[in-house]
Amino acid sequence: MLFTSMPFVIFLAATLFLYYIIPKKAQWGFLLAASYVFYAIADLRYLLFIMTTTVTVWYVALRVEKINLEQKEYIKAHKAELSKEEKTAYKNRGKRRRWHWLLLGLLFNLGILSVTKYTNFVISNLNSLFHGAVTMQPVDMIVPLGISFYTFQSLGYLIDVYRGKQEAQHNPLKFALFVSFFPQLAQGPISRYNQLAPTLLAEHSFEVKTFSYGLMRILWGYFKKVVIADRIITGVTTLIGDAKYTGAYVFCAMFFYAFELYCDFTGGIDITIGIAETMGIRVTENFNLPYFSKNIKEYWNRWHITMGTWFTDYIFYPISVCGPMLKLSKWSRTHLPKAIGKRVTVYLSCFAVWLATGIWHGAAWNFVAWGLTNYVVIMVSQELEPLYARFHARFGWKGKTAYEGFQILRTVVLMSAIRMFDCYRDVPLTFRMMGSMFTSFRLSTFWDGSLLQIGLSASDYAVLLAGFAVVLGVSVIKLKSGSVRDRIYEKPAFLFYQLMAVLLVAILVLGAYGVGYDSSQFIYTQF
Repeated sequence: MLFTSMPFVIFLAATLFLYYIIPKKAQWGFLLAASYVFYAIADLRYLLFIMTTTVTVWYVALRVEKINLEQKEYIKAHKAELSKEEKTAYKNRGKRRRWHWLLLGLLFNLGILSVTKYTNFVISNLNSLFHGAVTMQPVDMIVPLGISFYTFQSLGYLIDVYRGKQEAQHNPLKFALFVSFFPQLAQGPISRYNQLAPTLLAEHSFEVKTFSYGLMRILWGYFKKVVIADRIITGVTTLIGDAKYTGAYVFCAMFFYAFELYCDFTGGIDITIGIAETMGIRVTENFNLPYFSKNIKEYWNRWHITMGTWFTDYIFYPISVCGPMLKLSKWSRTHLPKAIGKRVTVYLSCFAVWLATGIWHGAAWNFVAWGLTNYVVIMVSQELEPLYARFHARFGWKGKTAYEGFQILRTVVLMSAIRMFDCYRDVPLTFRMMGSMFTSFRLSTFWDGSLLQIGLSASDYAVLLAGFAVVLGVSVIKLKSGSVRDRIYEKPAFLFYQLMAVLLVAILVLGAYGVGYDSSQFIYTQF
């Protein structure tokens, strides 16, 4: 059931209506039932996977918490009897037991994720490695909707319980709602329990402002998805689907896809956050104007924020401070040049993060190449920071509006180029097509009518240009003044609702429907 489908709109309307007329104490239970219905409609078999993750993580978290509480109670009760060495030994035994339970929960659920998403990738590479000497057939594997998102969200909760940052949820049904909350199930954000649960499990009364704010956010998401992303995807699909489109066509594909992906992903997140907001539930923001970033590192602090913080908190930091890495750090500082030695552990930890990020996005080498290219660019940029500082000191351009504009444009171009690995889904082909921009670029492509032959008409380009102007304008206002909705809501009430009506009309009239319309799946549901 796609967010942009009529069955989902009906499902959502019915859910919201019932949510506010049932007793408030039953709201969270009703949301759980609605979430499972939503998931079962996608495929009834998916329920087995999400329930397995829910039950195992919930149980392991309880075991980890119980060991920790028993340890504290025992030490408190025998404080006078135990020596310092005995306390330390007892704590270490408890820590090992908690670690074993954590490891079991991690391996089991990451195993499910790995088997469902990566089995055929491994088979394909083994077949290539042995050059036909051993041939294994691909497996017809079920890949449950949103498995990467709900697995990471669940395991983040489990790790937080292990670290003592989060109390375990003893009610399995309440924890099940945290894992399966339907608006964010398909494409995130990857929420933390302590951020989502307080409002997810709370009782909510209908409030006009909260509901209106949520509805405005939903309509804005639909506008970006249906009017822009689902229209421009026709041109993107044509350009990347045929190797004859080289040179200037690749340049167009690069920026078309950047615009499509932004409107598709942020549009989906807007719908997710908006739906939650209509219920009084707060979901973590996942974007903060990423295309206004001045470098790649800043870009990744603004794009898919919850994924970035998840990898930082649960992969980068644990690797950085693990025993072998600390030993390596000590060795490298002693035996390698100072400038390199103190950075070795950072290099390796970042490498692990970006390798995992690439693999998380998809079971293919192009995603690995995409992740590692981001890694190389970020590491090189960090190493060149002293040179940048001397450059800025010499010319004094830092902080100048024109130079900041250049930095933003440079980041957009660089990120769009790196994303070509995602577009073409083939590493050698990606390099060939990018190379063609320098060997067979024809400027006439932009005015000789060629771009009218890729499935987009003049009216399509007019709508896309207008849509780009609207998205850019809203983004600039948000950058300078904060929430656009707040500013509009401060005006007379009719203006707020008139704008909602305008958005709705734009969606209905300008949406990329056409004959036999079937809205494109959101891009990030595949991850």
